[in-house]
Amino acid sequence: MTAASTEALHDQAIGLDLRPLAEVAAVLAEGQVSAAQAVRGAAADIARGASAMARTIRTGGLLHYVAAGSSGLMAAADAQELGGTFSIPPSQIRIHMAGGLPTGPEMPGGTEDETDGLTEALAGLESRDTVIAVSASGTTPYTLAAVQIARDRGATVVAIANNPGTPLLEGADHAICLPTPPEVISGSTRMGAGTAQKIALNMLSTAMAVELGHVHDGMMVNLRADNIKLRGRATGMIRRITGVPQDRATEALEAARGAVKTAVVMAATGVSEARANEILRETGGNLRAALARQDEKQNQLGERT
Repeated sequence: MTAASTEALHDQAIGLDLRPLAEVAAVLAEGQVSAAQAVRGAAADIARGASAMARTIRTGGLLHYVAAGSSGLMAAADAQELGGTFSIPPSQIRIHMAGGLPTGPEMPGGTEDETDGLTEALAGLESRDTVIAVSASGTTPYTLAAVQIARDRGATVVAIANNPGTPLLEGADHAICLPTPPEVISGSTRMGAGTAQKIALNMLSTAMAVELGHVHDGMMVNLRADNIKLRGRATGMIRRITGVPQDRATEALEAARGAVKTAVVMAATGVSEARANEILRETGGNLRAALARQDEKQNQLGERT
C-alpha cells in the first residue's frame, strides 16, 4: 500500500492563510481542475463498471451504493437522481451510508469506523446485484466491510478510491482509481477527491443508462414527463427524433402518458400505445432499435405492394 496522497500537503499550502483571499480562491479553483483531470485515465474502468451496473438492472438486481462521510454524500446524490433522470426504478436502488443519510447539517465522523448493521442491511444481497463502494482513502472500515459481504455473496463490486494500491481497490471486480493530487486543505477530501468521485459516479450511471438504451443522441429518452418543464423537454425530444410538428408530438406524449420512448415510437410510426410498448419490449427498451425495426417492416411492406 502506497502513502495516501489524500493526506499529503499541497505544494501551495505553505503560507496559504497569509495570502489575499482572491489568491486563495485561485489556488482552490486550480485544485479542483487538477482533481477533475484525474478521472480521464479511469475511463475504461468506469465503462466496465457501468456495464456491470447495466447488467444488474437488466436482470432485476439491485444497485447498492455504499460509502461514508463526504464520499457517502457523493454516492447518495448519484443514486437519488437515477429515477428522475433515467427512470431507474427506486426498487432497484439502495443507499448505505455510515451512520445513515444525514437529515440535518451535522454529519458524525466516527461512524465510518462502525460496521454494525451492515450485515443486516445487506442481508438480501444476491449474485446478480452490484455494490458501488466509494472511499477517498480506500481504507474506510465501513466500506471495506460492505465489500467483504458482497464478495461472500458473489455480488459484483465496483470500487472508487483516490489512493492506488488500497484494500478497497484490491477487493473490487472493477477498480476505479482516481489519483487526485493532495488537497489544498490537507485531508479535506470533500474538495478535490469529492469532485473526482462525483464525476466518476455520474459517468458510471450515465454510461449505464447508455448501455440500457435510455439515451438517444444525447437525449434522456427514458424519462416520464410529469411536470411542465419535463413535458416541454419531452415534446422537444419527440420532435427532434421524429420530425413531427408540435401538435403531433404533444398528442403522442399525452397518449403515451408521459413516457417519452413510447411517444416517440407512436409519433414516428402511428401505432397505438400498446403496440409501441410491445415493440420496445421486443427490442429491450432500445429506442433506436425499435425505430429501425419499424422502418424495416415498412420497407418490407412497400416492397410487397
